[in-house]
Amino acid sequence: MLKLDMTLFRIKKYRLLFIIISLMIINGCAQTPKGEFILSYQAETDKPYADVLAELEIAISEHNFRITGHSRVGKVIRDRGTKDFPDYDTLQFCNLTHAKTLLLMSPHAVRFMPCNVVVYEYNGKTIVRTHLMPTHSDNPELNAFAEKMNIMLKDIVDFAVE
Repeated sequence: MLKLDMTLFRIKKYRLLFIIISLMIINGCAQTPKGEFILSYQAETDKPYADVLAELEIAISEHNFRITGHSRVGKVIRDRGTKDFPDYDTLQFCNLTHAKTLLLMSPHAVRFMPCNVVVYEYNGKTIVRTHLMPTHSDNPELNAFAEKMNIMLKDIVDFAVE
């Protein structure tokens, strides 16, 4: 009985650790420099989760980005025994041409890469959310780049929920 209790304790401990790490990924894993805040853009829909996720992948591709990572957090938690756990997904994507342009303007901008979008269900809605780049730095060229990138990120989110 004690062995079973210890096994359950370890499983719960690893589940909690997995959730914490997943939340760190969702939050970008980087601290925000002093004076800078993280902007985000969010939209919701009544469309089925799987449809939104498929539309999101299409929108990312249509904007000439490549998906570099896909974390199926909700599915993994369900697969590990929590039967009714809701869907949570994070998708990371990048365009190397944009990445090169960004990094040549500011090596510190690496903290905004790759682009990241999360999808989850809440109160019967499918939510899609992404981080936006700050547009008020001391570098006008970087600000203009960020504004263009933010338009693309919003378009990707909007396409998935429409």
